[in-house]
Amino acid sequence: MKRYFLQVGEIDVHVTDWGRVDKPIIFCLHGLGSTSLSFIEIAEALENDYRIISIDAPGHGKTAAFPHSEKYEMPILADWLDRLIKVLEIDNFYFLSHSWGSFVSLFYLNRYAEKVLGAILIDGGYQTKRRSGVSMEEEAAFQEKDFEEHVDTWDEFLDVAVFGESRRTPSLLTAARDLALIKNGKYYWHARGVTGGNIIRAMHKDETDDIYEELPRSLDMVLLRATLPESREADRSLNARIFERRTGVEVKVVPGVSHMLHGDDPEVVIREIKERW
Repeated sequence: MKRYFLQVGEIDVHVTDWGRVDKPIIFCLHGLGSTSLSFIEIAEALENDYRIISIDAPGHGKTAAFPHSEKYEMPILADWLDRLIKVLEIDNFYFLSHSWGSFVSLFYLNRYAEKVLGAILIDGGYQTKRRSGVSMEEEAAFQEKDFEEHVDTWDEFLDVAVFGESRRTPSLLTAARDLALIKNGKYYWHARGVTGGNIIRAMHKDETDDIYEELPRSLDMVLLRATLPESREADRSLNARIFERRTGVEVKVVPGVSHMLHGDDPEVVIREIKERW
């Protein structure tokens, strides 16, 4: 695993890179509040056969936030992402994304599909804000407050903020270190509230729902959909059916996993990659 910085426009982007340069490239984009290491177990399992490139998105991990909130708007972010792809000297790649990262990936595909060989969406891109029942300002305010909360110890941070009752492995503990910001002896989430608020507002402004029919039908793409908690199953099922009907994208329901599907069961994603790519 190599980690380095690349300048893209006005910010330095933190990149995590596994595998050999002569292998097919999988480009990874994490969800809101995560970092490049959220894909660590998948990358470690596949690094002999692929080159896996994952970034800390703007405002996450060691990548600085955009100085202007409009930079997080989906079409602008897709164009910025293509600049990054060019700086990395990538001609074509497979796209692996989670949650908010999958929303961004769909806007990228809408503009630059010719560069993408295939795409796997991990429980993201299909949850429209229009049917969520939560207003933009309510959701943004929640994220702004939530990302500014803190706990007093590292163990409490792991128990409360990172894992809860979910599985822990040495690799996931390595990834967890990326998630903590330590200030005055307190443990905060690495992404700040202003970043969370800006991203939520951008997701409300630019809905993937508006580009479903414009997405490329010829691209090999699949959505891996979570099923937990059960209280959200009805909404997830409805949104996924609409997404599948209007995009033509295959939807696979993965039983017994939460929104952090690739953390709960990375083998599901690894198997999908090996079979498709």
